[in-house]
Amino acid sequence: GFYKPYFFPKNRGDLSSSDYLKDIATRDKLTVFENLYHPGMNTSNHDSEKSFLTGVPKPEAPNFTNSISLDQVLASKMGSDTRFPFLPLSIYDRGWGCSWNDRGVAIPPLHDVDRIYNKLFGEEDLSAKRKQITKDQNVIACLRRDLKHMETRSVSEGPDVSKIETYRNVIAELEKQISHESFWLDTAKPEVPDTLSNDPEFAFSTKIENLLELCKLAFQTDSTRVITLSLDWIYGAIKVPGATGGWHSLSHHGGRQNQLEQLSRIERDIVKHLNHFLTDLDSIPEGNGTLLDHTTVVIGSNFGDASNHTCSNLPTIVAGGGYRHQVHTVPEKPTPLCNLWLELLHRHNIDLGQFGSSDDDPRLLLGS
Repeated sequence: GFYKPYFFPKNRGDLSSSDYLKDIATRDKLTVFENLYHPGMNTSNHDSEKSFLTGVPKPEAPNFTNSISLDQVLASKMGSDTRFPFLPLSIYDRGWGCSWNDRGVAIPPLHDVDRIYNKLFGEEDLSAKRKQITKDQNVIACLRRDLKHMETRSVSEGPDVSKIETYRNVIAELEKQISHESFWLDTAKPEVPDTLSNDPEFAFSTKIENLLELCKLAFQTDSTRVITLSLDWIYGAIKVPGATGGWHSLSHHGGRQNQLEQLSRIERDIVKHLNHFLTDLDSIPEGNGTLLDHTTVVIGSNFGDASNHTCSNLPTIVAGGGYRHQVHTVPEKPTPLCNLWLELLHRHNIDLGQFGSSDDDPRLLLGS
């Protein structure tokens, strides 16, 4: 999250009155939102992160089942046009980030900077890749035999519709993935110089810088058009210029000024890298504008107040995308964050009547 008194502008519409955002160079190409929230998160604590891009309520419940995340809806629309339909990234390895497939299953993110770079731009072992595709095709053949057996049994013993449908979906996903990989197999990857930083003194800060640099390079080379990046970091101390400590423990500051001073240095460091990322995108010409003009960047958190684990007034920024940005907007009443997610889907020509916890208020949050 972000400490709200330092994040939100103190004067409505004036980004210079925000301690964190006053130095953002692309302020005319972004909108800061207040008064957005996810309904049904009152007791969700850290589990609310699971629902950040889905809006599914009560993620702490034992019988919780998630749904598809915003990025995956976008990837289903535009993912087939690039080598990588989407890139789920995270700052460290915990097995899940903020992307969830259409069955509500977490998509494991990539976290190793060198491996991500090699995946995007490294030389491919085509022989090994072809062998892997053949093995995957054999797996699909086995799954199809299992599916046929299940369908035969269902005739005599009664249908297990849910299990059969899951099998069909998994097979369809695998076939689509293999077809996509085969199509790109003989297409050379872009040649990109390694511009990643290597600063062992500030490993946390350096990793954020490098992950955002990889995002920029992936968009610039049109290697993908959908990326998520999770910056969750609960375990262990981190070090940024001017501060060392546990990000999680510092976020539970209880209003103590000494902890807020350390926390704010961590959050300022993150904003510094975000500013650099947006500035870089805005410096790259594309079409009749810049790469930022053609890229929608969403920055946000599942917590409004991390110290108290509240999920109201979530800090949210939408940058780029060619929208008529308002710099800072505050809806008159608390508004589901999924209203914004739904609007972004509509702006990308995906016609859904509802997404997650979106309500029936059609009022636009972004400028037309």
